Amino acid sequence: MPDERAETDQSQSQATSDIAWFLTGAFIGAAAAILYAPKSGKDTRKYLSDKTQHGREAVESASQDIADASKDMFERGRKLVDDAADLFDRGRKLVKG
Repeated sequence: MPDERAETDQSQSQATSDIAWFLTGAFIGAAAAILYAPKSGKDTRKYLSDKTQHGREAVESASQDIADASKDMFERGRKLVDDAADLFDRGRKLVKG
């Protein structure tokens, strides 16, 4: 079971890292767009507004995926604890006779 816990922790850490890299890339992309945009101020603001909205939707989606995965892991953990408690009770009954 410790291997499974380490794997779960690693996957959560990877998801957090992926989100951080996404946000960093979005920020750099927005900054580059502002600096090199051959568009008018109005068009640039519209472009940035659209990109910000797409970024916000991506973060919300990733957050929901992380929440769903966390809920699933919690439920699996709860089942493992329940199964362990059941095995413990069965073992205790066997020892007592």
